[in-house]
Amino acid sequence: MSEEFIIYVVAGFIAQIIDGALGMAYGVTASSVLVSMGVPPAVVSSTVHAAECFTTGASALSHHAFGNISKELFRRLLIPGIVGAAVGAYVLSSVDGDAIKPYISAYLLIMGVVIIVKAFKVFPPRDVTTKLTPLALIGSFLDAVGGGGWGPIVATNLISRGNSFRFAVGSVNAVEFFVTLSASITFFLSIGLGHWQVIAGLGLGGLLAAPLGAFLTKKLPHRPMMVVVGVLVVMLSLRTLLKALGYWHWF
Repeated sequence: MSEEFIIYVVAGFIAQIIDGALGMAYGVTASSVLVSMGVPPAVVSSTVHAAECFTTGASALSHHAFGNISKELFRRLLIPGIVGAAVGAYVLSSVDGDAIKPYISAYLLIMGVVIIVKAFKVFPPRDVTTKLTPLALIGSFLDAVGGGGWGPIVATNLISRGNSFRFAVGSVNAVEFFVTLSASITFFLSIGLGHWQVIAGLGLGGLLAAPLGAFLTKKLPHRPMMVVVGVLVVMLSLRTLLKALGYWHWF
């Protein structure tokens, strides 16, 4: 077993713990590792999404077992999520996704700040039922183009609008399996899939972490977790933004 493969397994495990517990950042975390190792953007996104087919499937089953999924929310996000992922993967196969990464990161940075602020406010919990179709379309499109973003965009938006943390995370994780499957099929038809060692490593690490992530979603307190989500999104987005603008080497 090579040292690189172990790194991929560890990266997949950590990424899935974060994603399973907070509903976001598997793609962002795993993509950051691959980009730092010199893998091209289109290959990064296709590889991460291929691995996520395994990890998100396990995560969806785990969230279902712990009762974290809202059937209505799942149904409303499913179809637009699949469509947006397919379109995003097709676009990335012919366009440089790095060009729009600063804009994605800036949006996520703002969303992270919003959710931190809302964590310290008292607002009545409610089921979010409006603007779900455009949210899922945009979230899955940017996820496919940027190599990650479905969770930070969709789960963060739902939580910041008052949706239950537990059901937002569980439902978004469940739909994510179909989002990643849609993107992976499109990538396979357009550019093919390679780097199987990377896919296997990320997938193995994610499979091992999926049940633990789902368990943490049900057990961890709501308000502190909102702060964790917000800080995580701000840090990852700020890093990506600074790197895209050429300032990351200063730090």
